[in-house]
Amino acid sequence: MLLHIYQHLPEHIDPIAFHLGPIAVSWYGLMYAVGFAILYFLARRRIRTEKIGIPLETVQDFFPWMVIGLLLGGRLGDVFIYDWDYFHLHPSEIFLPFNIHNHWQYIGIYGMSYFGGVAGVAIAFLLFCRIKKISLFRFTDLFAPAIPLAYAFGRLGNFINGELYGRATSRPWGMYFPADFTHQLRHPSQVYELFLEGLVLFAILWPVRKFNWPPGYLAAFYLIGYGLARFTAEFFRQPDNDWFFLSLTLGQWLSIGIIILAFLIIYSQNPKNRKNA
Repeated sequence: MLLHIYQHLPEHIDPIAFHLGPIAVSWYGLMYAVGFAILYFLARRRIRTEKIGIPLETVQDFFPWMVIGLLLGGRLGDVFIYDWDYFHLHPSEIFLPFNIHNHWQYIGIYGMSYFGGVAGVAIAFLLFCRIKKISLFRFTDLFAPAIPLAYAFGRLGNFINGELYGRATSRPWGMYFPADFTHQLRHPSQVYELFLEGLVLFAILWPVRKFNWPPGYLAAFYLIGYGLARFTAEFFRQPDNDWFFLSLTLGQWLSIGIIILAFLIIYSQNPKNRKNA
């Protein structure tokens, strides 16, 4: 009986938290808000308790940049990387939460790509640091150790939404997801990612932040940790599309890409290499 309740749990979760008139406020959106709040408060704690050398006002000024970069990059990443076949026929739905062909019915906005979000946030960091004339890598290192804990709530939102579920399995810890019309027992891969990309990575990065790393290293460690966790989780996650190369999914190749980028950051910021340059 308990196993039955567990396996069918996603089918009994309402993804809508509450309504504001005709607008449905989803748990997914609320999880994003919680994630941003956690990121802000942990960054503020570091500024107050550690010798960061960055004023809190700078973080407050940057947060709107980060939010816009993440949402815009994440949305466009999902559109162009994973679902262009649909959105090039429905361009109005890229940003509008309404179906203009059905009396402007509210349908919400669903679909965010992590890799697109990383690109959007990276652009926000670059532009903000250039305008404010502050060190790019010192600034990214301020946020890097806190990102996994904030990101864990995004994966919780995916689970509540019943999206990004895993591949079919016969394991008893599999679950039935309402969006899966084949009604197969599937890996709760959102929970795997919450654990690996969120909690485990946070448990590693938060303590090691206290060491005296060269600028950029903490951001690079985050990218390596996320890349390894995501690469592993992709073996259990239902692929986002049918694109495979050498039996690896698009998500795994993108994970390899950010790991390579991270090692390039470490190499470029290594004091020995900078001294010899």
